[in-house]
Amino acid sequence: MEISAGGRLEVRITAADVGKRVSVRRLSDPGDSVEKFTDTVGVLTSWDDGVLLITRKGGESVRIPESSLVAGKVVPAAPARRRGPAASYRELALVAARAWRPVESERLGEWELRAAAGFTRRANSVLPLGDPGLPLDEALAVVRRWYGDRGLPAYVQTATGGEGTEELLCAELERRGWVREVTAELWTGALAPLADRAEGTGVLLSREADEAWLARYQRKGVSEVALKVLGSGPSVWFATVPGAEAPAAIGRCVVDGRWASFAAVEVDPAMRRRGLATTVMAALARRALDEGASAAWLQVEEDNAGARALYAGMGFAAHHAYHHYREPAAGGGGR
Repeated sequence: MEISAGGRLEVRITAADVGKRVSVRRLSDPGDSVEKFTDTVGVLTSWDDGVLLITRKGGESVRIPESSLVAGKVVPAAPARRRGPAASYRELALVAARAWRPVESERLGEWELRAAAGFTRRANSVLPLGDPGLPLDEALAVVRRWYGDRGLPAYVQTATGGEGTEELLCAELERRGWVREVTAELWTGALAPLADRAEGTGVLLSREADEAWLARYQRKGVSEVALKVLGSGPSVWFATVPGAEAPAAIGRCVVDGRWASFAAVEVDPAMRRRGLATTVMAALARRALDEGASAAWLQVEEDNAGARALYAGMGFAAHHAYHHYREPAAGGGGR
C-alpha cells in the first residue's frame, strides 16, 4: 500500500484513474464484530456515486464504498511473468481465433462477429479486439441483430488479467445486463520440454478427424459445420492412440508460426492415469517443433482441477482469463 513519508496510509487514486490497474485497501464493513483490512488488486472499471468497481484478474467484480478506503495506488499494468513464453493478449487472441475458425464471420470495425451454427461459444461469439466504429450501445444492437438473424444468442468473448485485456468492456456489458456464462483461462508454456516428456510411440497423426478420432471426441453427433471448425487453422493435426473399440486417447494441435495449440485431449476413462494424455501431447509437440513452432498454448476451464494439475506439471501457466457474455433476455439490457 502507499505510505507517506510520515508513515500514514494514503489513498492516491481518483476517478481519473478509471481503466488503470490499482491496489486498494479498505476497512471491513461497519457491522463486523472485529475491524479488519481487505486488499484488492485489479482494474478500476468505474467510480460512480461513491462506489468503486474493481475487476480482478479472473474477471470477478468487487464493489468498494469510497468511504471504506484506507489506502490505494496505481500499480504496473501487468506483473512480470515468471515462466512461459512472453506474449501480449492481442497476439494470443488472434492466434487462438485462427485455431478455431467459424464458418461465417463479419467485421464491425475492429470487432469480428463469428458464427458456426451454434457449435461452441468460441466459434459463435464476438471477438472485440478494439473499436467497433460505433458507440457501444449501437454496436451491441448490431451484434444482437446479426446473431438473431441466424437464430443464435449473441455472445461477446472478453478477457481479463493481462496487459491490454478488456476489464472495462466487461464492466460495461454487466451494466447493460449481459450475463457471464463461462470463464476459462488461456495457459502458455514452452514447446520443447513438452516434446521431451514422452516417447509418443503408438500415436497416429493425421490431417483429418477420421471416424475413429470422432468416436472418442466428447461432442457426439458432430455435424458438417463442426467438422469444418475442427479442421480449421493454419496447420492442423489430429492424434489418435488406437484402442479396442474406440481410441484410447486423442488430441488436436494447430501450428501457427511460433505457436502450437492443444485441444480435445481426451482419454478413455478406463485408461486414465497411464500417461496417455502426455504421450499424445508430446507426439503433437514434436510435429509442431518440426514445423518451426517454439511456444504452446491451451485453454482450460477454471473448475477442471485435473486438467489444471496436468498442465501445470507440464510447465504451463495461466496467461489470462477469458469469458463469454450472453445477451440479456428479451426486453432487458438497459443501463
